[in-house]
Amino acid sequence: MAKDKRSKAIRKTIRKAQDSTSAANRSTQVAERLALAAKSSEMLSSVWMLPPAQLLRFHSGMLLTELDAGATPGFEGDQDDGERFNQLSAGEIARYQRLMYANGVRGDHRRLLIILQGMDASGKGGIVRHVFSQVDPMGIHYHGFGAPDAEEQKHHYLWRIRRELPSHGWISIFDRSQYEDIVMPHVYGTFPEEVWQARYAEVNEFERNLVASGCSIIKIFLVLSKEAQRRHFIDRLDDPRKYWKFDASDLDARDRWGDYMQAWQDVFERTSTPYAPWFLVPADKRWYSRIVVSELLRTTMKNMNMTWPALDVDRAETLRRLDAA
Repeated sequence: MAKDKRSKAIRKTIRKAQDSTSAANRSTQVAERLALAAKSSEMLSSVWMLPPAQLLRFHSGMLLTELDAGATPGFEGDQDDGERFNQLSAGEIARYQRLMYANGVRGDHRRLLIILQGMDASGKGGIVRHVFSQVDPMGIHYHGFGAPDAEEQKHHYLWRIRRELPSHGWISIFDRSQYEDIVMPHVYGTFPEEVWQARYAEVNEFERNLVASGCSIIKIFLVLSKEAQRRHFIDRLDDPRKYWKFDASDLDARDRWGDYMQAWQDVFERTSTPYAPWFLVPADKRWYSRIVVSELLRTTMKNMNMTWPALDVDRAETLRRLDAA
């Protein structure tokens, strides 16, 4: 009964947020539109019992192996509520993304890097499809990192990462990242320990410099249970349309699950920093992990407090020339 009551409250708040969004879209005044959009975003954030940025942020003493991958911390609604939330939040993300891109065109250095990590079948691709469903392709860059190819192996491991970083005003989404260059040698011993151990400090410095130059970083680890992964693998094997998703190496990684968990635990402890923290997001319920990422992204962009760039030409003179042409 309490959950039903909370679900009704969530739906009511989402409807109010929708009304505010609709009003923002109808308004012809720039300041009013931005104010109404901010109000809608704040309403969406209010459906959470505690903000995901606070609740899911890695902290000392948090153990990856003890997290409940099937939980929905901070959100007491059901899947339908989550999908309503995500649809409206995606529209607000698109609004802020266009705003950031416009400012980037005018030389503003703000940009955003989203790092998605997780075991195979944790839902990284689905997050990209759902959270970014309404954004303008201009201003969004997605890149998946696999094993380094022959050309990449000739360079420092951060070389291929730097090539895919967001330009001013852009959002880059990394499906896997520089952290693979720590975790994989940690698990498989492909480099001497002193080599990959040194990378913790290198990555921290790399991210510190990025943030100092105007790039916000959101680092997400999708916490998937081994049983949920098994179900997703079987689903792939049962559906010819999904055969392409499955690779025998997925089972090799699954066989070393415990080693991966320890390697990632070390990553969180050594690279979750005040300027680029890790968020550990339960991912057995994919609708939940999607709304968490949507919330983190939308609030990050809202808090940039951007407005539309001013016109950099004489408007009256420009209109005169247009009328005369």
